This record gives sequence, structure tokens and C-alpha cells, in this order.
Amino acid sequence: MGKDLKGKELGTGISQRKDGYYIGRYTDNLGKRHQKIFHKLQECKKWVIDGESYCQHSNLDKPENLSVSEWYKYWIEIKEKTVRSNTYRNYKDRYKTDIDPIIGNRLLSSITTMDCQMVLNKMADKGYKSSTIGITRLVLYNILDYAYQNNIISRNPCTKQVKHKIGKSSEEREALSVEEQQKLCDALIGHRFELNYKFVLQTGLRAGELIGLRWDDIDLKNKTISVKRTMIYNKPIDNWEVNEPKSKNGVRTIPLTDEAIEILKLQKRKNSLLKMVDIKWADIVFLDKNGKPISLSKMNSALYKICNYAELPKISMHILRHTFATRCNEGGMSSKTLQIIMGHSNISTTMNLYVHTTEEQKQKEMDMVAKALNIV
Repeated sequence: MGKDLKGKELGTGISQRKDGYYIGRYTDNLGKRHQKIFHKLQECKKWVIDGESYCQHSNLDKPENLSVSEWYKYWIEIKEKTVRSNTYRNYKDRYKTDIDPIIGNRLLSSITTMDCQMVLNKMADKGYKSSTIGITRLVLYNILDYAYQNNIISRNPCTKQVKHKIGKSSEEREALSVEEQQKLCDALIGHRFELNYKFVLQTGLRAGELIGLRWDDIDLKNKTISVKRTMIYNKPIDNWEVNEPKSKNGVRTIPLTDEAIEILKLQKRKNSLLKMVDIKWADIVFLDKNGKPISLSKMNSALYKICNYAELPKISMHILRHTFATRCNEGGMSSKTLQIIMGHSNISTTMNLYVHTTEEQKQKEMDMVAKALNIV
């Protein structure tokens, strides 16, 4: 039984750290220890009591009686500590919306390959895109595979035979052409996010990297920026989350063009005119008029409206990154250099997914070989 800093008994599984925070602990039926830190004692007590109660009434030690939903609760708690918060939320959403209503109450050991396919078929019937169905398949596979790895079930029924490419096809929006990019830049003049969009077109930053960019990441003397973090807004809890880049290749240094440097100088001037900036955001480069970071959803929403006004195809922030990569390729940048600047692990990702051959580029290159083709 733990004690607080004054020596008072707190109850089984609860203790207090020197910094005043409380630690809750309990062990589940499989012998796995669970631990969580709380600011308030009552929240800590509730978490320990709920955890012990769940273990007492669950079937973790009786695999033959374990339902899919019971196993999911165990699995998702582990995932909360091992994946990014955004991925964790996506997993929860996909399970709650698409998996639980179909097989949540079924015994885990009774799930078949046909049941897995049925979950995805129901999504297709509702008009989901194949890409979304694919995410659900991934969640379902991981839930079942973790059960298999822990000897809860004898095999993972979500086999290769379970197909997800059965929904609506996702319209692949390619990079802007040179003409479209010019049209967009003209439409951006004077917009409050003009500098944000144009900086991505000059650097290829991911949206989260742009949001998390700080002034101390910028080296104007050597004309570079260092990408060290991403920031995303977690709306349900009204909180900004800071993470490391997606992979070790995401931590990188990007050379700056003269135009990119000019954008940063303009942004610096813009920030200096803000009436109020919270001290915790003072080092963030791209701030909104209220002195706070700008969420991806806010930038995308504004970009959709701009595209509609300019009579351009609807694009997202991510397509600006595609456009940067395509312009670099058209300008003669080597594949390896572009891969490093984009922060990709391999060249194939850069060239296959991010670099698009525009109609102008195809015509230009065809004209280059026209003489060689003329053998008549």
C-alpha cells in the first residue's frame, strides 16, 4: 500500500512522486503490469479501481469465453502507449464505427475469415472508399494477430484472402501544373495563410512540420531550416501534441531558396505586429492572428475555398508538398537529393508517390526526342 509525501496511506496500487504526481498500478489476468501517472488523486484511484474491476470480470484468463470487444479493450490500451496519438485515435474510430457493431459481441475464438470479410463488405455497402476500408482491415488484422501472438486464438483469421479494395476508388489528386500553381499563388495574395502555403511550395514540408517549425530551427546565415518535430492539434482534448518526425529520415536539413527566406522575413514582421502571443508559442514561426499555431484542418479548409474561388481543382496541404517535389524533379534535381529533402526512407516513395509528370512536362520531353523519332 503506497503513501503520499506526508506519509498518509493512499490505497493499494497508488503512490505519490516527489513532484506531487500520483502513480497508479495494477496487474491484469495475464500478469502484465499497467501503470499511469495522474495529477489528481481521485482520478488515479478511479483508474486503478476500474482496471482491477475489469480484470476481475473479464475473461482474459479464459480465452474460450473472451469476446472481441473484451480483447479490443486490452489491445487498444497497449496501443495507446506504442503508437502516435493520431494513429491511436484512428484505430479507436475505425473499431467503434465499423468493427464493433458487426463482431464486437462475438467470441474471439469464433471469428472466421468470412467474418472479417463481412466487416469490410458492410463498409463497401455504405459507400466507404477502399483506402478507409484498408485502414479498418489493418486494425482488424492487428487486433486478431495480437491475440494469436499471445496464444489466445490458434490462428489469425484475417488472412490475405480478406480483400479491402472493394469500395469506392479514391480520386488521386496529382500535383499542380506550373500554370495551376501560378494561378493559385495569384489567388493567395493578401490571404492570411498566404505565407504558410507558399513556404510549403518552396520547401516541401509536411503540414505537421510546418506547424511545428520554430525560429531557432532556422539558420539564415547558412540558408537552411532543420526539421526536428511535428505538431498536430488534438481537438477532442483541445491540446497541441508535439512529436518527432515520422521516421529517422524525417529529421533533416532543408536548404532555403531566396524566396523561402523572403517569406520567413515577411512572417517575422507579421508576427511582430500581433497584439498578443502566448509565451509558449513565441518561438513558433507560423502563427494565426490570435497568436496561436494554425491547425491543419483550418489551413485545409481555407485552401479549399481559395481553390474554389480561383476555379482550381480542390487540393489539400499535402498536394502542395507533391507540387514542390514535382517542380524539383522538373528542374533537374537528382532523385537522391529530393528523397533526402522530402524526408523519405527510400527513393521509390519519392518518385512513385510524390513526383508527378505533368502534361507540360510530357510534351516538353516528347519535343526533345521528336527528331530522333522522325526516321521516315
